[in-house]
Amino acid sequence: MTQFGTSGIRGPVGETVTADLALSVGRALGIDSERVVVGRDPRESGEYLQAALAAGLRESGADVVDLGVAATPTVGRAVAWEDADAGVSVTASHNPPADNGIKLWQPSGQAFDADRRATIEERLGDGAFDPADWDASGAIDSWDAGQRHVDALVAEVGASGLDSRVVVDLGNGAGRVSVEALGELGCAVETLNGQPDGAFPGRPSEPKASNCGSLSTLVAESDADLGIAHDGDADRMRAVAADGTFLSGDELLAVFARAAASAGERVAVPVDTSLAVADHLAEIDVSVEYTPVGDVYVAEAARAEGVAFGGEPSGAWIWPDRTLCPDGPLAACTVAALDAERPLGERAADVPTYPIRRDSVETDEKRTVMERIRERVTAEYDDVTTLDGVRVDLGDAWFLLRASGTQPLVRLTAEARDAGRADDAFEEARTVVDDARR
Repeated sequence: MTQFGTSGIRGPVGETVTADLALSVGRALGIDSERVVVGRDPRESGEYLQAALAAGLRESGADVVDLGVAATPTVGRAVAWEDADAGVSVTASHNPPADNGIKLWQPSGQAFDADRRATIEERLGDGAFDPADWDASGAIDSWDAGQRHVDALVAEVGASGLDSRVVVDLGNGAGRVSVEALGELGCAVETLNGQPDGAFPGRPSEPKASNCGSLSTLVAESDADLGIAHDGDADRMRAVAADGTFLSGDELLAVFARAAASAGERVAVPVDTSLAVADHLAEIDVSVEYTPVGDVYVAEAARAEGVAFGGEPSGAWIWPDRTLCPDGPLAACTVAALDAERPLGERAADVPTYPIRRDSVETDEKRTVMERIRERVTAEYDDVTTLDGVRVDLGDAWFLLRASGTQPLVRLTAEARDAGRADDAFEEARTVVDDARR
């Protein structure tokens, strides 16, 4: 049976993700939907996958609003703008160009939760389909929602005349909204990899330091104040300070959270977040609430009263009073406004830096491996939590082992306030994984 991970269905085109699957998802979603918003990233396969999905929706009697190539947060927001029942992004986000995927959105901007995903999975498994009568098929309209998104960002950020020089590396993706919104906020914007191209010829889609060397160099060697990097569908955003330093995800999370939250409020973060974030926020009497890894879980926690912000070190940022969809363009505009008030590099320098180690181990049997890990860890260690994978508190260090929600990987994270101790904890974690794979 086809399964939705925390970020929907993702995988190789022609194997995991096919036109037949997209058609079936459209049919399954159309059973209880009257109107659905659909958009895609620039991958070439997205054109026919989106067409197949729209056909399935229309065959079920649902009307379709086709946004064409659009950032995922544009799709997420457009569900409410169009008074629709759901939204669909045809995207593999930061995955390689040979992949594609399907992610579903609620009117709140939040991704489909576990119950809603399970309903679609069950319908796909059963082949459930309720075709409309021959004269009652759904209609299809096209809409470029980009300007609506730009207008929303300008209003929400509430800044003007920023007079900043910003370099935006779009990664050949769908994040053009950031460029236009920053321009309306008063920024002078230069782009890298600005031509949408689903082969991602400029750099790999994931906006991490090792993929964004050109951005860091350009910012450092020019008079730019800030650098911005997006992934293919612009739900992620990472930043570069004026000196060319690519901020870690934990540093940027701490900066955003401290600016968004007030004393007594909480911030939702995944279990693999650095202790530095909690320590930085404790200085202003803001606490962290840990969630499983995945923006859908962060969004669920961010809905609660008293939670001012949610974020993941991978680059997904959620301001719940604006949208529950990770909105890379909103993050880009927000960080530009913060940098204009006080340079981003200075803000990041206030965040403590603790040695944290992260890696991944490939395995085609991640569920079996994780079961073995869980059995061993719970038997050998005293302080273990299983909110997402297994997290072991060693007193002066911790490590986390968890299965990737979208790839055949087991992810390892270890941290301590001392580098040597962090190395020891990481090697301890790796030994546990290696033994479980045998």
